[in-house]
Amino acid sequence: MCGITGIFGLEGIENPQQRVGEMTQALAHRGPDAEGFFLAENVALGHRRLSIIDLQEASNQPFFSPDKRYVLVYNGELYNYEELKQELSSEHSFQTESDTEVVLKAFMSWGVKCLQKFNGMFAFALWDQQLEKLWLVRDRLGIKPLYYSHKGSNLVFASEVRALLASSLVERTLDQASIQDFLTYQTVHAPKTIVKDVFMLPPATYLEVTDNEVVQKEYWKPWHSVDSMPLVNVKGQIKELLTHSVDIRMKADVPFGAFLSGGIDSSLIVGIIREYLGKSIDTFNVSFGDSEFSEAKYALEVANKFGSNHHEILLQPTDFLESLPEALQAIDHPSGDGPNTWVVSRATKKEGISMALSGLGGDELFAGYDVFKRIPYISEKNWILSFPKGIRTAIGGALSLAKPGIQSKKTTEILEADYFDLEHLYPIFRKVLLDSEVKRIYKSHGYQNRVTAILQDLEQYPDFSKLPVLSRISIAEMSTYMQNVLLRDSDQMSMAHALELRVPFLDHRLVELATQISDQDKYPTTPKRLLIESFPDLLPNSIVNRPKMGFVLPWEHWLKNDLRKMAVENIELLGSSESFHATALHDLWKRFEKGDPSVTWSRVWPLIVLADWMKRNGFD
Repeated sequence: MCGITGIFGLEGIENPQQRVGEMTQALAHRGPDAEGFFLAENVALGHRRLSIIDLQEASNQPFFSPDKRYVLVYNGELYNYEELKQELSSEHSFQTESDTEVVLKAFMSWGVKCLQKFNGMFAFALWDQQLEKLWLVRDRLGIKPLYYSHKGSNLVFASEVRALLASSLVERTLDQASIQDFLTYQTVHAPKTIVKDVFMLPPATYLEVTDNEVVQKEYWKPWHSVDSMPLVNVKGQIKELLTHSVDIRMKADVPFGAFLSGGIDSSLIVGIIREYLGKSIDTFNVSFGDSEFSEAKYALEVANKFGSNHHEILLQPTDFLESLPEALQAIDHPSGDGPNTWVVSRATKKEGISMALSGLGGDELFAGYDVFKRIPYISEKNWILSFPKGIRTAIGGALSLAKPGIQSKKTTEILEADYFDLEHLYPIFRKVLLDSEVKRIYKSHGYQNRVTAILQDLEQYPDFSKLPVLSRISIAEMSTYMQNVLLRDSDQMSMAHALELRVPFLDHRLVELATQISDQDKYPTTPKRLLIESFPDLLPNSIVNRPKMGFVLPWEHWLKNDLRKMAVENIELLGSSESFHATALHDLWKRFEKGDPSVTWSRVWPLIVLADWMKRNGFD
């Protein structure tokens, strides 16, 4: 895993090699093993390498074709590179054992059509010196990031926003509408970012860049038309695809392991490795304190069942608290989530591990969240819409008075909706601050809800509307929360420690299958029942039926005590910005301190992160 940087269009840019050097240095944490540069008349490229496959110097980057026509800087892992290498061997000879060389020579043989053959996570830039053309490419699910800014004849790109800022070619100006997106959803949805004129390349997309134009093209969607199949065949395919996905993601030339929370998804991965692949694995569980809410006992049960070399890393909440400034420093793009992943990644890296398997994606594909149950349930209550909106609003207001809290306020928004469909319901479920709260603290800049816009774009595809309801919710989850919170945080927080995370559930073949499964098969009784039944008797009932947990940390206590000074300073910093209403921000904080159930710690924490990020990165 690595970090890539580059500038296309060097006209008027002084010292382009120095600028790319400064950009690449900003990504040193992503690639501690090697650094490389390429400079031509109209392009400059940089690379930092974290060696996972083929540790030899011959695989360092930038990587050149034998005739020097093509130059590649690549961040990622191509899991089927050995199969593709065999397919290409009649046309090309290979000098390394790296997947990087396979990516380059696949492009030489097949052009951008090679992307249809790739199974992996990646972001790369490929320069054709003959055509003077640059391709910027991102993987199907958006596992690896790629940011860019295009102004005039110059296009600058990198694996992280901080590298773009280090180029001095990007103005340190916040995008006002994106701030409103962040306040609503604790993230900014691609292609926009928090920085004006900086964009994230969407998943399954590539840019073709020449002196004359920049063209964006999409090469994949997470669904395709297939004939319905018997349930037994569905289970068989899930078992086959996930097992193969885990298997190919265990290829590495460095020590690796698997995160093990003791939940269904991570436990399945460990079980597959031992029972179906016959391999051993190191497992890692990081827990905070020895409370009744700790997941450590479940992880240990799974580790014992499958005989993994288990590492139980017990941290005290004070360890987390003391590390928080470093975790905040590691945030490349502001997010309301992420410090947990930073701490887990640091603890895992200290154990000598450079790559870890993660269960991320299981909930999104197999209906593991509450939203998969609630949206269909509400959609069946369309008769409520026959009442005038004024009456529905009054009912919602009465509910909020009777049972104050964020859920009652969201219920009120739902009752006020024009329709009970995915486009109107889903954006409400993922909100952190509701619209009324955002309007109090932030001066509006004509924000249009971006989650709604993403769903509207999906609805433009006729075959999307024909998908099962739960599959449409899955795609909504993957296109919003998963890609813009979970995957972004996983990348920036793990790579802060030069730790590569691999996500077997996000193999594109498994995603394509999961989005075609009927609602009745996917959610027959309980969340992820289909996934569990696809691996009969693999997991014990104590794991299958255990409550969903996650880290339990005393955030509310910290923000009101240990972190109060830092929190108040950051709230005041936001209030000093001309875009925010200082009095309303102060009032929101006071409501939190007084225990207002509609202002939980998770509603104020993103504000603190935003202010902290602005301060650290030189934004006024």
